[in-house]
Parts: sequence; C-alpha cells; structure tokens
Amino acid sequence: MDAVLEIDLPNRCAVVQPGLINLWLTTAVSDRGYFFAPDPSSQMVSSIGGNVSTNAGGPHCLKYGVTTNHVLGLEMVTGAGELVRIGGKAAERPGYDLTGTVVGSEGTFGLVTAITVRLLHTPEAVKTALATFASMTEASEAVSEIIASGIVPAALEMLDAAIISAINASIGKIYPDAADAVLLIELDGPRAEVEAQAERVATICRRHGAVSVTVAADEMERALLWKGRKEAAGAVGRLTSSYLLQDAVVPRSKLPQIMREMKAIAARHRVVIANVFHAGDGNLHPLICYDDRSAEELERAKQANEELLGACIALGGSVTGEHGVGLDKAKNLPLQYGEADLNFMFRLRRVFDPAGLMNPDKLLPSHPACGEGFRPKRPVLPAGAWI
Repeated sequence: MDAVLEIDLPNRCAVVQPGLINLWLTTAVSDRGYFFAPDPSSQMVSSIGGNVSTNAGGPHCLKYGVTTNHVLGLEMVTGAGELVRIGGKAAERPGYDLTGTVVGSEGTFGLVTAITVRLLHTPEAVKTALATFASMTEASEAVSEIIASGIVPAALEMLDAAIISAINASIGKIYPDAADAVLLIELDGPRAEVEAQAERVATICRRHGAVSVTVAADEMERALLWKGRKEAAGAVGRLTSSYLLQDAVVPRSKLPQIMREMKAIAARHRVVIANVFHAGDGNLHPLICYDDRSAEELERAKQANEELLGACIALGGSVTGEHGVGLDKAKNLPLQYGEADLNFMFRLRRVFDPAGLMNPDKLLPSHPACGEGFRPKRPVLPAGAWI
C-alpha cells in the first residue's frame, strides 16, 4: 500500500496510502513547486503511515509543525472491524478533532488505510548556515535567544563533538573537527526576509561565543551540510557497536540545563553520550553508547537512559517527541501523567478497540488506571484451523 492515490493542487493536498515513503511524496510534487513538510531524518526509508502512527517530526518541524499539523483526514479500519473516514480535504471541520486523536495513537485504534495530507508551496528563498561553538552550553544559549528574538528558523539542529567526529570519519569532513558543537540553521521564506534574518542569527550566534558562522554558497553545499545531519545515526557505528536512542523533550529554555545534566549523567554511569537533535523545539536524540558484548555495560547504559528521561520530565518535558512510546517507554508514562489522565486514555482506546486487538501492549503502561489485564480476546478456533 505505497501509492499516491490523488494529487489535488487546487486544494493543496494529496491522498496517499500508508506505505508510501515520506520522501517520495515531495519528489512527486516538487517539479510543480510543492512539498510535504514533515521530514523525519529517516524520510528516505520511513513511511507516511509510520509517521502518522508516532506523530513524527523532523528537522523542519520547528517552523512547519509535526505530522498532525499536515494530516487533513484518514481512512481507518478500527479494532472493532469498522471502516471509518475521519476528516477530509476541508481545512476545518466542526466537532471533535478525531483526526488529531488518531495521529500519534501508535496503531492502538486501528489500521490506517489512506491518508489525506496537506501540501505546501516551496518557499521563494532558502539559506542554510553552520555556526561552530566551543561548548554545547553556548550553542544551547544561542538557540534560546534566536527563538526569543522572534525569528522562527525552518530548522535549528545541534550536533556535538562525538557526532561530528563520527560523521566526518564516515562520510567525509563536513563539519569542523575542533568544534564542541555546531548549529545547523536553515531559514526560508521571502528572499528579503531571509537575508535580514540571516544577519540577525549570525549576530546572535557570535554574541554567544560562536567561533565561526558560514553560509552554504549553493545548493550543493547546502545538501552536503544536510547529508551529515541526515546520516548521523548511521555514522555512530564509527563510535560504538550498539547504542540506546533517547527521544525525550525539554522546553527550549532548559537546553543549557539539560546539557549540563546529561554530561553529569554520562560521567556517573561511565558511558559516552553522543548528541544530535532538534534543538529548536527541545527534542533531544542522545545516543547512549555501549558494547553489546558486555552485560554490565548494557546495564549502565540503561541506568543512564532512565536517569536522563527522569531529568527531562523534571524540567517540564516529555518522554517522547516523535519516536513514540511503544513497548520501551510505556512504563515511563506515569512520570508524566496522573492516574486520571491514564484512565481517560485507556477509555478512549476502548472506544476504537473494545477487544484490545490493536497493538495491545503498546503505548499505555501495565497500570491499574490503564485497565491492567486489558489484553486481546483471542478467538476460539476449531481444531486444525490456521491463523
């Protein structure tokens, strides 16, 4: 189910099947001056259905929003076996936002079979800059001031020294080796506005100790800067055989604080934590490195992971920004939500999936408020029957 069913440019939308690869949609409409805004770093391989399931973000979600901001409607088979159509091509509909409820539900309501998505017009101008810093804290402070100044970049990504080293070794020297952190900053919009904002952003970065601020001279240089960011997770193989990937979120203003705390956690548990993340919206993607041949090292990585997650929640953050809760983080939801909240989510889930057939162990924790023991009712089959 990977087809583009309809492209409707007068209504600036498209209808696609859930297996369509994210990048394929932009490729299908780019020659007509349009694009699909949600762009997770996995967009070359991740499906739009998967993006809907986890409400994926991406580097450009700072300005354009996450997946839910670009889904107009859905066709879905619920856990009760009903084919339902939610939303549609109209931008606003009366009543409850059921489309927004389904986006990010991680397959616990049903199987999405078609998605109506918003298409945006390609901006007039794009400018991509790389700011180099001697410390992660200075880079984090620059991020906070850029946003506080009223500028909303299309993307504002941060990479630390460990990731920079891995990328340069894997792909080629894209980023300065001596940097403790770099900010990848992209501005887009009307040409005059982009030029003015670029000067202000460069001034802010220098005020916070930027060693250098360079701007991509052409599309080839811009693509190279993004190639390093998009292939960062794969490049980590240069650092470690295995890693735990975290996806917690903190308020932007707390970035300097969580960076300091992360450094302390890494030291306490004797692990290397490499960072590449969506700094503009505080969505962290620390990669906690360990050797999978050592049970003791894996345990230390897990402890660091849990401590880091708790620190993000304590700062007013969230257990996940775009990767989803799944099985791994279900146990952590009570850190963020009270029993009344969890119980409401459980009851909402039962409306769509009364028998608990759809991803039964995912998203909600094993907790009394979530109907502990709510498991699928397996059908009784005759002897010799095949499933």
